[in-house]
Amino acid sequence: MRLLALSLFSIALTACAADPQPPAEKEPEAKTEYGAVLSTDITPLPASDLLATYSTEELTDTVATAVSGTVAEVCQAKGCWMTLPTGGGESMMVKFKDYGFFVPMDLGGKEVIMDGIAYYEVVPVDELRHLAEDGGQSAEAVAAITEPRRELRFLADGVRVK
Repeated sequence: MRLLALSLFSIALTACAADPQPPAEKEPEAKTEYGAVLSTDITPLPASDLLATYSTEELTDTVATAVSGTVAEVCQAKGCWMTLPTGGGESMMVKFKDYGFFVPMDLGGKEVIMDGIAYYEVVPVDELRHLAEDGGQSAEAVAAITEPRRELRFLADGVRVK
């Protein structure tokens, strides 16, 4: 009986003294969807074709569409907006539905697909200045904004990084 107890004690002691291997740390997967999950069979229109596909009159109200493109700029305050080039030196301001989600601030240069609505809007000077500040522009560049501007906008329900 003593031999059995001594054996069990010895086994327990060796098991506790063993140097357990820590589990291998798994690299977290990069998030690729923001906001509403996009359908897998969505066929986006390239942002560079948006203005050629729809007339200015059609975009006076709103046009529901899916768009793809390369992110040019992202709000550096918290990722609450981004811009995509639409061709001809123009860009489109993208905001997110109900301010319900943000995108990473390092998304610039990455390809995205978005689903939502495109429209034109006259943007007041104070908002243009605020956006310029959030974009990291200099105080001189912000002060140089003195007139409202009519801009192509996109209100995204969801964004997928390719």
